[in-house]
Amino acid sequence: MIRRPHELVKMRRAGRVVAEIHEVTRAAIAPGVTTARLNELAAEVLERRGARSNFLGYHGFPAVICTSPNDMIVHGIPGEYVLKEGDIIKVDAGAIVEGYHGDAAYSAPVGEVSELATRLMAVTERSLWAGIDQLVVGHRLHEVGRAVQGVAEAAGFSVVREYVGHAIGTAMHEEPQVPNYWPGTPGPTLKVGMAFAIEPMVNVGTFETYMLDDGWSVMTADGQLSAHFEHTVVVTEDGPEVYTLP
Repeated sequence: MIRRPHELVKMRRAGRVVAEIHEVTRAAIAPGVTTARLNELAAEVLERRGARSNFLGYHGFPAVICTSPNDMIVHGIPGEYVLKEGDIIKVDAGAIVEGYHGDAAYSAPVGEVSELATRLMAVTERSLWAGIDQLVVGHRLHEVGRAVQGVAEAAGFSVVREYVGHAIGTAMHEEPQVPNYWPGTPGPTLKVGMAFAIEPMVNVGTFETYMLDDGWSVMTADGQLSAHFEHTVVVTEDGPEVYTLP
């Protein structure tokens, strides 16, 4: 889909709400805080800004953000889990403003974390920006995945295959998908007004995964750490514009 200027105004607003959720929840992350509290803070931002959650009720999901600690990759359900020193926590948030969506995620340390955890988060965020840099008019979409994979694997990590980025606009998940690895074909040619959620998930060990019995929480198959970063990005004549930055 090519998003028109009047649509992008609404997507920018949704992106600003998501960025505010990130700022508020990130400031609250500390040992002793529950993931349910992070969800409460996110809900307060949505209410204050007159936005709706695109997570709550999505295929029955029961919260407005996803909170995924340590070896949980994505889609963790906020609840009684208490953050502890040395954890890393992934927070994935979204918002709808006048029918248009924003979606973004970050990984953060809880207190002092290991050197490995710090490096994993840094590499994953760097891979995100390497992917975003590919969103240039005339480029092919799957160069995003090639760039993400190159950064992650050069650092000795692996890229999750089963869960990918996506186009975004009047729905949170639109076609086409955006793999975080090179899938073997170049994908669509990028044009002004295309909008994507770019979201590498990078693991210390294997890229293989399994799902918990809750039907949502995705774990690394080997129990090693995972990190996740995401932004909503629009292709413009001047290059990629990130809508979910603070």
